[in-house]
Amino acid sequence: MKLNVSYPANGSQKLIEIDDDRKLRPFMEKRMGTEVAGDSLGDEFKGYVFRITGGNDKQGFPMKQGVLLPNRTRLLLAAGHSCYRPRRTGERKRKSVRGAITGLDLSVLALSIVKQGEGELPGLTDVVNPKRLGPKRATKIRSFFGLDKKDDVRKFVIRRTVTPKARERRSTPRPPRSSVSSLPRDYRENATEWPSSAAALRPPRKLPTSMPRCWLAVSTKRRPSVMSSESDELRRCASKVVVLG
Repeated sequence: MKLNVSYPANGSQKLIEIDDDRKLRPFMEKRMGTEVAGDSLGDEFKGYVFRITGGNDKQGFPMKQGVLLPNRTRLLLAAGHSCYRPRRTGERKRKSVRGAITGLDLSVLALSIVKQGEGELPGLTDVVNPKRLGPKRATKIRSFFGLDKKDDVRKFVIRRTVTPKARERRSTPRPPRSSVSSLPRDYRENATEWPSSAAALRPPRKLPTSMPRCWLAVSTKRRPSVMSSESDELRRCASKVVVLG
């Protein structure tokens, strides 16, 4: 069985193959999300604690959280469910998924390091892969840099260097497309108050016209014969119509 071990603190990931099934006994018959000690895998994993995050069986079907089965089953999945990507709006489909209880029929078991042990794992804990993109939302930028609401967030936007094209001579750092750099200062906190481009271009609504009460009984009748018989009443009420300027 292969172990896909990830270390979120450094952003690194490594695939480790284990030939002896006896080393994997502490990981068997466990649910997804369970934390397991990694001492049984070898001396280099002494002190490490892993969390089971998923896996695939030998036919390639993924494990799904919440399915308390040690085997494969078929579920009706829709948009928002894991293990399924809808092709049309509102589409649902019955798909085969693997249960959330581990077993020896898995080919790959995904693990995440919760607690680092005594030694370093080469290619996993000694490697740091920085994030390519920074936070875009203003509240997340404040929490990332420890800012207050009075501080200007636009100064702390992480820019990325764009690869120059043939017509450009040098690379220029560009900020991400976020509401922080586009909104004015007054509307930066509450983006819902700022009118959208479609609403700004939309013409203003017309004023509601007032209908005389005597027209109500005539207008609700759909038959043409009734409308022709009530034409005299409509003429009498025409003088009562107020034209809005």
